[in-house]
Amino acid sequence: MDIRLGNGYDVHRFGVGDQVTLCGVEIPHNRGLQGHSDADVGMHAITDALYGAVARGDIGQHFPPSDPQWKGAASEIFLRHAVELTRDLGFAIANVDCTLVCEFPKIGPHSEQMRAELARILAIEIDRVSVKATTSERLGFTGRSEGIAALATAALVKI
Repeated sequence: MDIRLGNGYDVHRFGVGDQVTLCGVEIPHNRGLQGHSDADVGMHAITDALYGAVARGDIGQHFPPSDPQWKGAASEIFLRHAVELTRDLGFAIANVDCTLVCEFPKIGPHSEQMRAELARILAIEIDRVSVKATTSERLGFTGRSEGIAALATAALVKI
């Protein structure tokens, strides 16, 4: 049996805005996240976890930030590409686990909607998708509310 694990990590800083997009869900907030695309740290970390599990580089190799066509792009595009690549290589996604690290906005009220959105894009059952959050106890850049970090793990099984 061929089982693969991949992990991903992403960070984006806060800037001007009135919402953040996390795991495909728009959440009202007093600031937005800055990035070349829509700066969805959750989807970016999951995308990298999938690429890592099949040893196919990272999001920046597939969608270079220097390429203007990706300016403001929806992160669903990147995640869908990673999903299709894993399937084309003969793997099924067993599960995905994503942790968002931030003081604010609070993730709990939105986690079920995030799970549902990710399950839809990943084309897997919602009970195979985990989205959770933690703070950094007011330490570091996330603790000072300067940005949001995300960590993700993906498990794949050869079909």
